[in-house]
Amino acid sequence: MTTMSLETETPALAPAAAFDTMRHAMVASQLRTNAVSDQRVVAAMARVPRETFMPEGVRSIAYRDAAIPLGGGRYANLPMATGRLLTEAYLTPTDRVLLIGAASGYTAAVLSEIVGSVVAVESDPALLATARAALDGVGNVEIVAAPLNEGHAAGAPYDVLIVDGAIEAIPDALIAQVRSGGRVVSGIAEHGLTRLASGRKTDGGFALAAFVDVECVVLPGFDTPKPFRF
Repeated sequence: MTTMSLETETPALAPAAAFDTMRHAMVASQLRTNAVSDQRVVAAMARVPRETFMPEGVRSIAYRDAAIPLGGGRYANLPMATGRLLTEAYLTPTDRVLLIGAASGYTAAVLSEIVGSVVAVESDPALLATARAALDGVGNVEIVAAPLNEGHAAGAPYDVLIVDGAIEAIPDALIAQVRSGGRVVSGIAEHGLTRLASGRKTDGGFALAAFVDVECVVLPGFDTPKPFRF
């Protein structure tokens, strides 16, 4: 595990002390009250400066209980949604994690403080650049440029698959990259609603079970083909 030390220049309207206050308010009001019960996840989210991973124009709202625009039609997931996913992943210090939807790198930064290594996949060039700059020097995170629905088979097998956003279904190509006995957590988008789900891959197959309905950002590139209708 690597302990992060990330520093950034903060806007005049929100000095470092204000960000610290907002971060601790997020922990108290969004995480602890919404079943984010893994204390390692809570502690990591209390330490990692989320504002560092946000475009300058939205840093002042980095800790808001809402999807934060990152540009190009992408959004940072809600802190509570990310916290619940990481809690339900039952992370261990030796885990090798495949993170789908790295965005600007925040969730990878949180994971880096809890698990052994993280492969974070992102398809958007601007977000890739932001994530790589923000995570420079964090030795247990690898940022990979690839379509989100393809993952990174070269690094498989992984102990945990985390999809930090909602998709219609997890592609077989991603499940194939998880070891037998590995854990999977993801947001699921269905009929205009989003929920969080978890599952475990076994030699006999794989299935997800939803555990809470919450707002969760939708990731691009996972649309399933719609049946043709006359």
